[in-house]
Amino acid sequence: MNLPNKITLARIFLVPIVMFFLLVKFRLGTIQIGDFSMTYNELIASLIFILAASTDGLDGYIARKKKLITNLGKFLDPLADKLLISAALISLVEMDRLDAWIAIVIISREFAVTGLRLIAAADGSVIAASKLGKLKTWVQIIAIVALMLNNFPFATVGFPFDTIAVWAAVIITILSGVDYFIKNKSVIHLSS
Repeated sequence: MNLPNKITLARIFLVPIVMFFLLVKFRLGTIQIGDFSMTYNELIASLIFILAASTDGLDGYIARKKKLITNLGKFLDPLADKLLISAALISLVEMDRLDAWIAIVIISREFAVTGLRLIAAADGSVIAASKLGKLKTWVQIIAIVALMLNNFPFATVGFPFDTIAVWAAVIITILSGVDYFIKNKSVIHLSS
């Protein structure tokens, strides 16, 4: 197994660790700054999530640079991304930090685009990630981190950065999904 695939697998293995620190009902202590508070569990989960999310670009970069692109990597990389984002969103719903409908919209878009890619693959085509799709991923990551950190440091000054980031993530998620289907409508016509 090559280095990019090992990095991708590490991202998958970090998913349950993030969920553990977010959802298990033990407290390592609390950080208190004025009226703002956050548990060390949330901070640890956020840092692990950031580490995992940062490996997304790293594995692909190494695979392209060193010519280590494999079919396993093509399968694992998007799977790792979807597992990380979906697990974080579902955990945030459980913590009452995110409305369920938002998680459903984001996860549904991921399933829809994956389905489109599977149809294309059956016809021998590959639908590469678009710039809008890559931007969508980063906006989702920023929104998730803001929610995990309980809007820190913005909460200390009363600025709703987490809310703005979530709305930006929802909007760009929908737009990028529509963009994939418009740009690849021939794939749907070929399969019917």
